[in-house]
Amino acid sequence: MKPPRRHSPRPSPRQAPDAPGVPTRRAALRLLDAVLRRGLALEQALDSAAQGLAPNDRGLAHAIAAEVLRRLPDLDALIDSATKQRLPDDAKARFALRIALVQALALGTPGHAAIATVLPLVDGGPRKLVHGVFGALVRQGAMLPEPPTLPDAVALRWHAAWGDQMIEDAERAIAVPPPLDLTLRDPAIAPDLPGASLIPGHLRLDEKGAVAMLPGYAEGQWWVQDLAASLPARLIGKVEPGGNGTALDLCAAPGGKTLQLAAAGWRVTAVDISESRLARLHENLERTGLAAEVIAADLLGWAPAAPADAVLLDAPCSATGIFRRHPDVLHRVRPSLIREMAELQGRLLARAADWVRPGGTLVFSTCSLEPEEGEAQLAAFLGARSDYAILPVRPEEVPDGVMPRADGSLRLLPGTLGDAGGLDGFFIARLVRNG
Repeated sequence: MKPPRRHSPRPSPRQAPDAPGVPTRRAALRLLDAVLRRGLALEQALDSAAQGLAPNDRGLAHAIAAEVLRRLPDLDALIDSATKQRLPDDAKARFALRIALVQALALGTPGHAAIATVLPLVDGGPRKLVHGVFGALVRQGAMLPEPPTLPDAVALRWHAAWGDQMIEDAERAIAVPPPLDLTLRDPAIAPDLPGASLIPGHLRLDEKGAVAMLPGYAEGQWWVQDLAASLPARLIGKVEPGGNGTALDLCAAPGGKTLQLAAAGWRVTAVDISESRLARLHENLERTGLAAEVIAADLLGWAPAAPADAVLLDAPCSATGIFRRHPDVLHRVRPSLIREMAELQGRLLARAADWVRPGGTLVFSTCSLEPEEGEAQLAAFLGARSDYAILPVRPEEVPDGVMPRADGSLRLLPGTLGDAGGLDGFFIARLVRNG
């Protein structure tokens, strides 16, 4: 008896490869889905969403997604004006239209290229609807308003806290890319770059380029750090020549504040829970020739061997103050996250306060525009710790145009230094521990 014949399985039909430009838009779609549906940070989702893309295409996917997030309310208003029935927020057709429209109306992509590269994203779906809505809006001469509109929930929350002017300033701030700020290792050695210094040891560049190719980078003369983010470490000051001051930089990654403290003469111990984020700090310490002890640990379980002369706690927060650079926070940060972060900040602040020697300095900061993560946190801390008092920030310690509050703390809002390129949103308080 002959053995049965073996039949090779029929090959399954392969999906046709994407046309040029489509993989980048597909990655942008995955990024938007990660932020808007799953609540992930844009940067957190980038590696997975853009896997396999060349660096330039990866950058373009990020730029498209970020621009959609900056202009989401206005894009959705246009889409809704051209559809008889409102598309669900999570409909792939709405995502595709957002990507096509933001390219054509904000990024300068020709209309035919903008629509051609998104139609494959809705294969098996309402391609005619997407094409028709896009074409109708383009023929009507649709435009996106300037400045962009904040999401309703964010505008209501910030208006209640800060008023009309803050909303106007925030909308203007998100309309343009933020400047690139450099912190200098040695204020006396400035790189050969065009820009403006808003405070000693700082340079705000006139033009951007590939950071690693700029003069002074390889020599470790500077590091990238928003001017607002540099102020907490500045308020700790410098160690006198021959001094031996000790400083703790808590929640240290990615490390700009550690570099500042080391450059100012402190013996720094930098602590952060994330080993992967500390990798950049190690790289920058090597590049700049600065020294610090770096520890990967959870501050809720770790403690130093001895109190320090200065402690800097740049606490985990909602990060709504960096919305200019990371517009995803406008859409994924909810009141529940703000409450969660505020509770964690209170616990960390209580622990950090015990690690300051009598007469020493504690600086608390958050890159948040939420009072719960700033003013309310400070009030609760001072109400619980009679051994601490505010050490007021002096006007000469901060850039011209930045004014300390009446109690001596700093609140940086979107309009702060707006004419000079603005600052990220921050709350900063400097305290002294009574002996």
